[in-house]
Amino acid sequence: MSPIVTAILVASNLGLIFLLMAVPLGLRTVRSSRIVAMDRQRLWQALWPLGSNAGWSGEILSAQPLDEEGVARITLSWGGRDGKPIERRAQFEDVVEGSRFSMQVIEDTALDSSFWKDYGETAELVSEGSGTRVTLSRTDRYRGVAFLVFRYFAMRRELSKLQRWARTGQYRKGGWFEHPLSQVGFAVLSALMLWPFFGLHLGGLALAAILTSVVALHELGHMAAFRLTGHRRARMIFIPLLGGIAIGGRPYNSRFEVAFVALMGAGFSAFLVPIVIAASVLAGGEGHKAAAALLAALAGCAALFNIANLVPVWKFDGGQVLRQICPGPVVLALASFSLLSAFLALGWRAGFSLGFLLAAGAVFSILSLLTVGSGVKPRHELEPIGTVDRLVIAGALLAVFAIHGCGVLWASGQLL
Repeated sequence: MSPIVTAILVASNLGLIFLLMAVPLGLRTVRSSRIVAMDRQRLWQALWPLGSNAGWSGEILSAQPLDEEGVARITLSWGGRDGKPIERRAQFEDVVEGSRFSMQVIEDTALDSSFWKDYGETAELVSEGSGTRVTLSRTDRYRGVAFLVFRYFAMRRELSKLQRWARTGQYRKGGWFEHPLSQVGFAVLSALMLWPFFGLHLGGLALAAILTSVVALHELGHMAAFRLTGHRRARMIFIPLLGGIAIGGRPYNSRFEVAFVALMGAGFSAFLVPIVIAASVLAGGEGHKAAAALLAALAGCAALFNIANLVPVWKFDGGQVLRQICPGPVVLALASFSLLSAFLALGWRAGFSLGFLLAAGAVFSILSLLTVGSGVKPRHELEPIGTVDRLVIAGALLAVFAIHGCGVLWASGQLL
């Protein structure tokens, strides 16, 4: 890619990341409404957390009032870090039997109470013809558009599933968005969106497909790590142009778990890069130049993408690993500076220009500033990481960095 195209791609991604994760939106209310073909009183028993059909979706396992002031304890089917159902204490206000209620979460067993400080939700039911108009509202303070959009579509999905339950008496889990076929479609769409940046020719399409495959393999490594650390459910969501994200089945339980899952994205590919390099050398020795070049591009793309994810940016894998294994802010700062310096030195050795490397350093710094402190604080501190585990993760981080670094240097020698 030319420097101008690279600059446009980087600037577009930075702007999109800021819009999705960092732009301050203040206090916002999201609403969604739908007419459901069911009597209002029956729907009230399903939507009111203390109603007789409150478990219609399987989300609420039980609910019981705690006092006369509208406080109740709600047990949810979502698993906490200990594998047990999450319990939530909620305050109900403005309750009109059969018509409306408002709820604020006081605390739960998974997240710090600060997460719920500005959150509130409302449900309203109004008879309309032979059915009932159900209006759901969610109010919260948002930083970035992503969670706001997620809440909106989550409410639309809830109403859609409520309508199906009212019609059939059955609740169907999941949806089209996370269906494997939909995710394959998003991956194909992502490759097509990347194609113009690499040139609208067959080689450009091949590079776009390679990058998309590299992202999928990286997230597959995270999913494998989730399973190895006891997450019974893990899934991958593809986001066109931005990449993908692996999601575990419960909150993290320990600092070792956070570090291991973060590292395994690049760690999984570290096993594959040497194999791809060997296959490229073998293909070249047999005279299959096109196959050798394609495999070399795959090895180089995988190595560069994964080593870039190890850069010590707050939300990148490298930043997450270092925050778990470094015992204090001074050690963390030194480790971050050392890892970033090694990344830039590797780029210089691979043939990247000084201007490009300085721009890359600036981009990583901006990304770190945009995403710093954007994580969700758990209710209780994660279990500390032991000295042996700390050393094991640190050694694995260096090994993964070295393997991908060698892959970058080898690919640059082959392709440049």
